[in-house]
Amino acid sequence: MSFQLTKRVIKLLCGPYSYERGEAYYRSGKVSITDFDSEACEYRAAISGNPIGYSVRIRIDRDGDVDARCSCPSLDSYDKYCKHIAAALIAIHDIQNSGRSPVRSHSYKLDDNDNLRSIGKTGQLTQRFSSVASRFPADERASDASLTNGMLDLFSNKPSRLSRKQKRFDSREMLDIEFTFSVFPYAYRKSMFGVELKVGPKRLYIVQKIREFLERVDKGEAYPFSKHFLYDPSLHSFSDNNDSLLLQLILVHHHEKMYRETSSIYSAHASPTCGERMLLIPPAAWEAIVPLLSPDTLVKLEHDQVVYEGIRLSDEPLPLRFDFDQSPLETEAGYRLEVQGLERLTVMESYGCVLNEGKLLKVSPDRCRRLSELKHMLDQSHRSQVRIAPEQMEPFMEQVIPGLMKLGKVHVSQEVSAKVLQLPLKAKLYLDRVRDRLLAGLEFHYGDIVVNPLESGGRSRGSDRILMRDGDQEARILELMDLGGFAKTESGYFMDDEEGQYEFLYRIVPQLEKLLQVYATTAVKARLHVGQAPVRIKVDVDERTDWLDCKFELEGIPEKEIRGLIKSLSDKRKYYKLPNGALVPLESADYQEILRFMNEIGARQADIEGTDFRLPVVRGLHFVDADRQSSSVKLSKEFRKLLEHIRNPESLDFEVPSGLTPILRDYQKFGFQWLKTLAHYRFGGILADDMGLGKTLQSIAFLVSVLPEIRSGQLPAIIVCPASLMYNWRNELGRFAPEVRVAIADGNKSERSLALKQLGDTDVLITSYPLLRRDVEEYAGLSFHTLILDEAQAFKNYATQTAQAVKSLQARHRFALTGTPVENGIEELWSIYDAVFPELFQDRKAFAELSRETISKRIRPFLLRRLKTDVLAELPEKIESIQATELLPEQKKLYLAYLAKLQKETLKHLDEDGFNKNRIRILAGLTRLRQICCHPALFSEGYEGSSAKFEQLMEIVEECRQAGKRVLVFSQFTEMLKLIGRELGLEGIPFFYLDGNTPASERVELCDKFNGGERDLFLISLKAGGTGLNLTGADTVILYDLWWNPAVEQQAADRAHRMGQKNVVHVLRLITQGTVEEKMYALQQRKRNLVDEIIQPGEEALSTLTEQEIRDILMIG
Repeated sequence: MSFQLTKRVIKLLCGPYSYERGEAYYRSGKVSITDFDSEACEYRAAISGNPIGYSVRIRIDRDGDVDARCSCPSLDSYDKYCKHIAAALIAIHDIQNSGRSPVRSHSYKLDDNDNLRSIGKTGQLTQRFSSVASRFPADERASDASLTNGMLDLFSNKPSRLSRKQKRFDSREMLDIEFTFSVFPYAYRKSMFGVELKVGPKRLYIVQKIREFLERVDKGEAYPFSKHFLYDPSLHSFSDNNDSLLLQLILVHHHEKMYRETSSIYSAHASPTCGERMLLIPPAAWEAIVPLLSPDTLVKLEHDQVVYEGIRLSDEPLPLRFDFDQSPLETEAGYRLEVQGLERLTVMESYGCVLNEGKLLKVSPDRCRRLSELKHMLDQSHRSQVRIAPEQMEPFMEQVIPGLMKLGKVHVSQEVSAKVLQLPLKAKLYLDRVRDRLLAGLEFHYGDIVVNPLESGGRSRGSDRILMRDGDQEARILELMDLGGFAKTESGYFMDDEEGQYEFLYRIVPQLEKLLQVYATTAVKARLHVGQAPVRIKVDVDERTDWLDCKFELEGIPEKEIRGLIKSLSDKRKYYKLPNGALVPLESADYQEILRFMNEIGARQADIEGTDFRLPVVRGLHFVDADRQSSSVKLSKEFRKLLEHIRNPESLDFEVPSGLTPILRDYQKFGFQWLKTLAHYRFGGILADDMGLGKTLQSIAFLVSVLPEIRSGQLPAIIVCPASLMYNWRNELGRFAPEVRVAIADGNKSERSLALKQLGDTDVLITSYPLLRRDVEEYAGLSFHTLILDEAQAFKNYATQTAQAVKSLQARHRFALTGTPVENGIEELWSIYDAVFPELFQDRKAFAELSRETISKRIRPFLLRRLKTDVLAELPEKIESIQATELLPEQKKLYLAYLAKLQKETLKHLDEDGFNKNRIRILAGLTRLRQICCHPALFSEGYEGSSAKFEQLMEIVEECRQAGKRVLVFSQFTEMLKLIGRELGLEGIPFFYLDGNTPASERVELCDKFNGGERDLFLISLKAGGTGLNLTGADTVILYDLWWNPAVEQQAADRAHRMGQKNVVHVLRLITQGTVEEKMYALQQRKRNLVDEIIQPGEEALSTLTEQEIRDILMIG
């Protein structure tokens, strides 16, 4: 090796601080050279210093260039090499000088475990050594140690500087700091404050490199001052006030560094022009630093080569004097201004202060600017006196003297004062209008002196008296006139623009009237419209036609002009011009209230006839939730009564059908009243209660209440719902309103047509959305009393055939039921309302232009939504309901075929001995029937069709997801759960799964995850999950198939409904209509111990089971 390391080179590479610490490591025996490659001249070293230690690699080429890497996390924060590399270099230096050989001297190939890669705090390979790292693979073990150390340091939560609270218990030595501020000129007529520091325990040491010192303090690192003193944050601290000042200086340094790195006019590595000892303080930082300069802080201020102790802030006046006198020279006519004290001041314009003999005098920005300019002008001319010619004296007295009085003391000699006239200003403005041109003349009166401000030269008054004019007041008046947009000549102002005239007369003249007297001709006054009474709209309701009658009350506005005025309002014009030339201002609060009213009710210009216009009553229902009653809109007593009924439906007090009174809860009675109130006024609406709150029951109550109307008018009601719910509706009507005659438009085409032909004997017709689409032409000539659209999200897309079919139905009253009125976008609301209440909104384009706030206000009376949490006090802890559905055609064929076979076989074994011997076979046959009800794929391998119950489940799951419900699905058939799981997977719906094969430990983990909010769906085998699980994270339980023993179903439901559950639990049983499932449920209700008699072994297992019950289960005649 031709290159020899020297201590000087090591100090240059590592810096004095790292060299000093590295030498300490080496002298204490913490450095070991572990490997040496003589060909590549590479060293590896291990440095002990913490439980893991650090690894160092060093390569020295023949030209003496050193590339070094260290695993310590602090490497990236050093401008030079770290103390560990310094220690290794010192060890190498000693080896070279002693003639000793390193531990091993051989060539070897570096493997993938070598540690060459250093990851900085940003997670990127450090730039300085990236070329070296690219040539050598990383030592994984050392790299892991480096990363671990780095992350420990990153997330250690150890502040680099102690908080004030921690300092109370700090035993470190407190250092003093001396802050010396001075003025640093950095450009022509521009200066900044700069600061230099001295730091030390007793003796103060000059901080030679202030930026480096601040960096070290910020990072909690040591900084060497001399061989006698090293600042070490583990040994030294600062007072609270000094610490706050240092923090501000650190921020200044960071901002300076960022500016220099990003500014194109500075090199990234250029030294600041003020030197390394001084840090320049920008104005924004100065404002934060000055309040911290307390008397306890060592502060000095250097100004004009004089050093002052402390910085004294003062609000005292500037020490300036301005003497104004006649010129002392007889040969020189005119006047003289002498300035005293300005030469002693240093104006720091950007800082808003002035330096004077060690004091900082606060000065306003405007005064500071003027003072700076004045000082510059006098400095440039090297004079402290200014001569003023007689002809300049008046404007000088008017403009300059008032300004000088704000800067210092002004002394005017008696000779000058005797010539000055000080009279009050009386300004006058004359307005006229000639052929639509507005003319204006402005005069400034000082006693009998009249000044035309538009004259360029000013007229001589034939006197040597000096008029002291009110420059500030004149300037304010002229500024307002300029805002008026006039053209100007020396004779006055003029304006042809009509809109400009309106702006001037209605906006600027009121401001000018506070400053001067206004004289206007009759022609100008005619331009102004002064209403004799406030603008009003009266709103009444015609109860015979359900129309709103609206009438304008606009005094002074001809009837034939009202439509044009409203158009100007709609066009956002500022005024409306009447035939007589008057400009009516439309920006008043009254007119804006009228515009808002017209927009909210959707009134158009074409609707207005004279002073009146008529609109459907629904347009005015936004008043139901109006925040306040407008003073411009007056509502009649009858209309207010209607609004009160909509606002409080119970106020109309419709009688609940007697048979349902004890059944309905209070919130359901309110829902009934709401439906009746909307129907009373022929409005439609959406009942959007949460799932399980009884939308069906509330609708049935309404249908029963209108049953006399249905029968007397021979207009049945029609219910349209998903196919899976048709029979559920029939069952619910049969259960709660057995007196209602129900027909289902189901089956083939001829069967559905027959149902429609027999409407005379029907109170309620039930059909599905798919069947309505097919039969839409047959419904074209039919009328219904009430239309109820269940699961209305089925036609949320307005463009679908379903939506068009629903909207084509003719009905007097129309309501939609849905737990999720909006799923993907607010336009879905329009589609539903277009079906049940098309008058509420205009076309879809107009709806899209409305704000969400407007839509929300408009629908509020016509959408009733209660969540379970809203009616919690009225709800039982658990709501149980049945969802019935009809088998699909192919499914029904398979079911009936197997039922016939099972009936035939069972008939042979109805005697006691035969039943006992064939009990297992009978139960197995029943199980096969139940499997067909669940899904024929469980019964017949290769079955390609679907299942009614399966389709129903997927609809319920989607509804629950949209409503934010968390669901448990139980089935005794694991194959059924897998079918459900496959479908959920295809639709991208995440779920948990648990059956008898799930290990016990995994069960607990799955339950904890679900209860913790992960995933919203859990598929569970009835046997495996019926007991022992706590799933209070769920609020909905779906029993996909019935179990012989209702206690098992109860246990399954109790997985969610148990102690700790904060929500009402909704339990849904899915049952197929007209099947063994329906018979099983009926027997469960009649005879709760039936399961024990059939399934549980015992001496009297079958003793109480009758032949008729067997026949009921298998539907044997």
